Amino acid sequence: MDRSQKSDAVAQLNAAFQEVGVVVVTRNLGLTVDASTELRGKMRDAGASYKVAKNRLAKLALKDTDYTGIEEFLSGPTALAWSADPVAAAKAAVEFAKSNDKLEIVGGSMGTQVLDEAGIRSLASMPSLDELRSKLVGLVNAPATKIAQVATAPANKLARVVGAFAAKDAA
Repeated sequence: MDRSQKSDAVAQLNAAFQEVGVVVVTRNLGLTVDASTELRGKMRDAGASYKVAKNRLAKLALKDTDYTGIEEFLSGPTALAWSADPVAAAKAAVEFAKSNDKLEIVGGSMGTQVLDEAGIRSLASMPSLDELRSKLVGLVNAPATKIAQVATAPANKLARVVGAFAAKDAA
């Protein structure tokens, strides 16, 4: 990799770090190409990105971002996962690490808040933004549905009483 390629890689990583909500640092302990491809696919499906970057270049890319605190995690064979959704990258990495012991969660950061492995695992257990949005919509719609049910209930009861009297008279 020549100097211009390195500066391009640093610029791309820096641009990504400026736009994301979370960065997760993982350590690859002999991950096969097939497993790495599977992990990248799961990250992509979750709306996250996964990249193996040289630690020195990643440290340069972290400058002037909120994620400078994760420099301490960048040693050895590491890779970075990031996403705009604060939960997506953590959730995908933790789910993959459960089924593959060759991937180790080292730590990460959510903005300026540096998280250790336990912090990333607890972040992964939280609902994603889409799940939270759907719950919020459900909570907003529930009162309207209940109001409609309450408003129509007296009419329904009256119709049942009239129907019962009509059936009684017909019999």
